[in-house]
Amino acid sequence: MPPVTDLIVFALALAAAGVVSGLLAGIFGIGGGAILVPVFYQVFGYLDVPEAVRMHLSIGTSIAIIVPTSLRSFTGHRKLGVVDLELLKGWIVALPLGAILAAVIAALISSQGLRLIFVAIAFAVALRMLLDQPHWRLGRDLPPNPWRWIAGVVIGTLSGLMGIGGGVLNNTFMTMYGRPIHQAVATSSGVGVLISIPGLFGYIWAGWGAPGLPPLSTGFVNWIAVALIIPIALAVTPYGVKLAHALSRRQLEIGFGVFLLLVGARFLYSIYG
Repeated sequence: MPPVTDLIVFALALAAAGVVSGLLAGIFGIGGGAILVPVFYQVFGYLDVPEAVRMHLSIGTSIAIIVPTSLRSFTGHRKLGVVDLELLKGWIVALPLGAILAAVIAALISSQGLRLIFVAIAFAVALRMLLDQPHWRLGRDLPPNPWRWIAGVVIGTLSGLMGIGGGVLNNTFMTMYGRPIHQAVATSSGVGVLISIPGLFGYIWAGWGAPGLPPLSTGFVNWIAVALIIPIALAVTPYGVKLAHALSRRQLEIGFGVFLLLVGARFLYSIYG
């Protein structure tokens, strides 16, 4: 067990991550998982959590935190009247189904495999955001069913495998079909709700009885980290919502892209560095 002073330092690091995740939940409509997963991975490693379950635990714990932060973010964005409620209603089965599929896959895949999935998606979305061109569009409006429904399942699955609330992929999906970035961000907060709740139970199931988990863990969810971060993240999320609507579309895209590149690079280093 690390010295008490070191544990205090890491508790402070988790608190700082809570601030960042709360802001991200508001700004980008995401649950903050893209910053929490790498932080958890480092902290759990320092606490000697085995490599075989460390990434799984990081993702599951992140999903648990996304439940309240996405709910808070969705409430804030809905009050501003820019959430596409019709799209969310059409995905009320597709997104949870994808989140459950992600938990099943996570129960079977290695830690390195999960990190590679995280990196691949983060880099792809970041490049799309940073190199965005007006002609990079798949259509003028969202596709009809069954393609729209299938997209919901894919977004739910990939987001569940990354430990994020779906904003990363939904923002890309909606903007590629001509929707404004602010509407995409606002709708993503609702996507996070539909992914994180079933995802939470899925990761508890996937990690049930797994060896090497730290104290106060239920499956691949560690409640100590959840308890430390949720109050802070909830407190700062409304400020992120306000900031999102004060920035321009391009500012949001550039900030989002740079953020994803940094996170992806850090995980790539953890695999091959």
